[in-house]
Amino acid sequence: MRTEHILIIRFSAMGDVVMTVPVVYALATQYPDVRITVLSREFARPFFEYMPSNVGFMAADLKREYHGVKGLNALYRRLVAKNFTAIADFHSVLRSSYLRMRFNIDRFKVAHIDKHRSGRRQLTATTNKKLVQQPTSFQNYVDVLRQLGYPVKLEFSSIYGEGKGDLELLPSAFTYRKADCDMWIGIAPFAAHKGKVYPARLMEHVIEQLTERHPHCRIMLFGGGIKEMETMAEWEGRYEQCVCASSMLGGIANELIVMSHLDVMVSMDSANMHMASIVGTPVVSVWGATHPYAGFLGWGQSMDNVVQLDLPCRPCSIYGNKPCMRGTYPCLKNISPEQIVERVEFVLKHNHVF
Repeated sequence: MRTEHILIIRFSAMGDVVMTVPVVYALATQYPDVRITVLSREFARPFFEYMPSNVGFMAADLKREYHGVKGLNALYRRLVAKNFTAIADFHSVLRSSYLRMRFNIDRFKVAHIDKHRSGRRQLTATTNKKLVQQPTSFQNYVDVLRQLGYPVKLEFSSIYGEGKGDLELLPSAFTYRKADCDMWIGIAPFAAHKGKVYPARLMEHVIEQLTERHPHCRIMLFGGGIKEMETMAEWEGRYEQCVCASSMLGGIANELIVMSHLDVMVSMDSANMHMASIVGTPVVSVWGATHPYAGFLGWGQSMDNVVQLDLPCRPCSIYGNKPCMRGTYPCLKNISPEQIVERVEFVLKHNHVF
């Protein structure tokens, strides 16, 4: 009898890939005799390194090795050789749909994600907007597995289980915890699209207030782009409590370790929110053009810790990539630094950090 072997496809974006982690973990623990292979891009490998032993990871370079139809056919041949018994398309874009078609033709058991586009259109409509919670990405992924005959109960706390990442694996600047500071606060002030980014000048006010209230805290800054690094370097130079963690840690695997030790993370609607979520860290998330009702709030995060404004125009975008109809992004610029700081204080006190 063939060993049951599920292929899960999710190529991007980073935040969406991270959101598969609780689902894959729950599937693996509830079906320990089933093999699971996650097909994604190389950047995603660290998210699956702490999975149960029946989970494997496979990277696909879609820009070079598997580019175009010829490349996808080569990828398909590679996949078929692995003797999968079920195909779960968590992405449902052109590339994954092509692979899905090939599997369907060869009579594999195949299911794909429902993105609930109708409900999302109502959420972002300019007239007759309906602010209704849409199914979360986690539920959408679970629904795919259910169609394949693998109902899953979502149970997950952290990729590190009940513990935290090993600080001993990091540079010496991160090998201490509470001896020299009161708390670790993470700030990830950037996102892929302008409609999701809180203005840098206002975020600096957040840093000012937090360092004034907690002079012995350590603020870890996370971001990746060149301009992002420049901004964080400026803050690091101005505030002795700030550390540009991303520039020192050298990659996602180490960032996850640090995030697991944070007392709280301040993040946009971005991959960093999801990264902090899968290591069990509470997140104060700031939302502008997008809205948690679209289904992308981080795993285990509370709506109470969402900072957002009620405006008739928002949400205007599911992913934050549409230009502001007013041109000024009041959904972000009108959030005061005090609102963010107050919510951070609430989380810290609620978790008895001080």
